[in-house]
Amino acid sequence: MKFSLPLRTNRFARVFTLFAAIVTPLASACAQTESFDSYMRVVADHARKQGVSEGTISRTLSGLTPNQRVIELDTAQPGRRSAPPPMAPYIARHVGDSIVSRGRSRYQQLGSLLPSIEQRYGVPASVLFAIWGHETNYGSYTGDFDTARSLATLAWEGRRRDLFEGELIALMKMVDQGVPASQLKGSWAGALGNPQFLPSVYLRLATDGDGNGTRDIFNSPADTLASIARYFQDAGWRAGQPWGVAASVPGGFNLDAYASKLDAPSCKAVHERHSQWKTVSEWRALGVNPRGPIGADVLASLFQPDGPGTPAYLLTGNYRVILQYNCSNYYALSVGLLADEIAR
Repeated sequence: MKFSLPLRTNRFARVFTLFAAIVTPLASACAQTESFDSYMRVVADHARKQGVSEGTISRTLSGLTPNQRVIELDTAQPGRRSAPPPMAPYIARHVGDSIVSRGRSRYQQLGSLLPSIEQRYGVPASVLFAIWGHETNYGSYTGDFDTARSLATLAWEGRRRDLFEGELIALMKMVDQGVPASQLKGSWAGALGNPQFLPSVYLRLATDGDGNGTRDIFNSPADTLASIARYFQDAGWRAGQPWGVAASVPGGFNLDAYASKLDAPSCKAVHERHSQWKTVSEWRALGVNPRGPIGADVLASLFQPDGPGTPAYLLTGNYRVILQYNCSNYYALSVGLLADEIAR
């Protein structure tokens, strides 16, 4: 899954990573000089102290070597840009006819599963499918990096050692809980399965959606959808509210006059692009009218990513929940719009 560090790999950044020209040699990328094997012995001791079995420690760590490609991808991630690229081309690529039609098809195929999941967690099934579609194209590609090797490499590299060592130990705990080691392949940064959960998220939130006693986010659609729904519920999704709606903005509207004064504790560059919070009725009084169903007393922020004369949106707190899955406006807005198209 999922992450804008420290929670999950930012997938928007990952798109640019694949085309990055900077390739850092393995030796210079490391933040310390300790040998990989020596560090793996340290990890083994830490895992042992957290109750991981000797058999799992041995099977997981023995024979591992650093993966230079993982370090290249990690160090090539772009820094913050002075001006974000336009939103419209990204939306056109990620909410196109193909992904919409596949989402609708899967939605219909799995229709019998959906009412119970929606009732239990309060998250619309269309949103769950939009996440699934964005993360792994509805399970068609979940990544082929050996997860133990990727996490061991990133931990050894040292720049975010606490994060990735913790995830490597969480991966071993998954094995102790019965997850087959053969399943443990995913993204270069350690995200796994249909919803691309990090191991620590799997341990905390993966859910048995079909009642067979396992939490199989690798093969089971029911477990996949229930796990995403539980993630959203845990992140504060408000049942009955949309993620947001398209809005019409009057000509000459000065959005800068309603700039947010909040100082976000994380993902600051994402949140600073949103306006102040106002109720929908207050926005209406200013001439900003929603173009979809939303309650008059719902708090929303105004977002017009590509500037005056381009599409604008009133975003609710549920949009912020999508950002918890991946802190990128590109990702969150495309998820919301894809969910709307799937449900249409």
